[in-house]
Amino acid sequence: MSVRKRKWTTSKGVHKEAWLVDYVDQHGERRAKTFDKKKDADAYALRAGSEVRDGLHVVDSTSKTVNDVGLIWLTRAQNELEHGTYLQYKQHLNLHIKPFIGNDKLSRMNMPNIRKFLDALAGGNESLPEDDLRRAPRSPAMVKAVRTSLSSIFSEAKEDGYMAQNPLQGMRSKRKKGEKRRKQKLQYGVDIPTLDEINKLIAAATGRFRPLLITAVFTGLRASELRGLRWADVDLAKSRLNVTQRADNFHVIGMPKSETSQRTIPLYPPFVVNVLKEWKLQCPKGEKKLDLVFPNTIGNIEAHGNIIRSGLIPTMLAAGVTVDTGEKDENGKPILAPKYTGLHAFRHWFASWCLNREKDGGRGLLPMRVQKLLGHSTIGLTMDTYGHLFEHKEDDGELDTVMRSFPALVVSAT
Repeated sequence: MSVRKRKWTTSKGVHKEAWLVDYVDQHGERRAKTFDKKKDADAYALRAGSEVRDGLHVVDSTSKTVNDVGLIWLTRAQNELEHGTYLQYKQHLNLHIKPFIGNDKLSRMNMPNIRKFLDALAGGNESLPEDDLRRAPRSPAMVKAVRTSLSSIFSEAKEDGYMAQNPLQGMRSKRKKGEKRRKQKLQYGVDIPTLDEINKLIAAATGRFRPLLITAVFTGLRASELRGLRWADVDLAKSRLNVTQRADNFHVIGMPKSETSQRTIPLYPPFVVNVLKEWKLQCPKGEKKLDLVFPNTIGNIEAHGNIIRSGLIPTMLAAGVTVDTGEKDENGKPILAPKYTGLHAFRHWFASWCLNREKDGGRGLLPMRVQKLLGHSTIGLTMDTYGHLFEHKEDDGELDTVMRSFPALVVSAT
């Protein structure tokens, strides 16, 4: 491995010079690469020498592009992941990665170039034509998701020997150390239904969606878990249900979202059991015998969109849990819209209900217990999402009770 200055004269008589890195790779092939600056040549020589010793060196001429390896990654992911997840990954590659760096060689993927890509992804470029995929800025959540997919592509390339290291590993975000990403905290009456609104919704719920909505409220199940719930997993005698499967957006039954999503949830309060007992007598069986608790009218997997359109939204409107759209109908009356547009609002309510104190209308459960009921992977996820909801100041009565429990404190205080 040598670094030396090279001088030459072009056919037009122009004198030029460059720094040449001359070396032999791990396959015994002689390689050479030139640089304008010595510091760049020295850095390349140091990195290439280490890669050659480890048998991982890849030269530019044989390096694959980001898109080449991305397609390999997608092919493997198609056989390993749920279809919905695979489609998300495909969109990441085709809509966000390929337009920016799809044709770039893997050998040129380093931290500075990746940082430029992520900045361009977040910032967009209004000077580009409207049909150019690089024009519109991506949201922080999308940039984070694309970064994760790009890291998976690089890891795939590393395992296949197309690049020496995954440059995204060890690359920090642009946030300062210890600084968390800011996000809007959940609010009662905005993201989470109030107790009064829940009571109105329960009273207004009718028909075949009534048991589904009530179960959603008092179990905190995800929409996919509700759609995939089987009667075999509901023990009405012991007032509990088990989450063992889910139905994705393509009506495919599969495992729950994660290992911690497989859990047992008590059916509480008791009237939830009574609602399910009544519903079981009417529940459509269907020809496929999927044994679903909340199927469509012919016993098959219910479409998520239909639950929202035919179940949640009409119930919201009937209960008066609405917001004014600011528009008026032909008679001059305000046009109202449902206040909550997804079943996840009930999951948020269930978590807050479990965490809140009994004197405030909640169940007063420990956060770790709520984590298990929700199927969260860590207690940190539960506390980060819902911890602020049950912060409270002890009133004078509570403080008096504490002091009476510890008479030694009273004596020492006097």
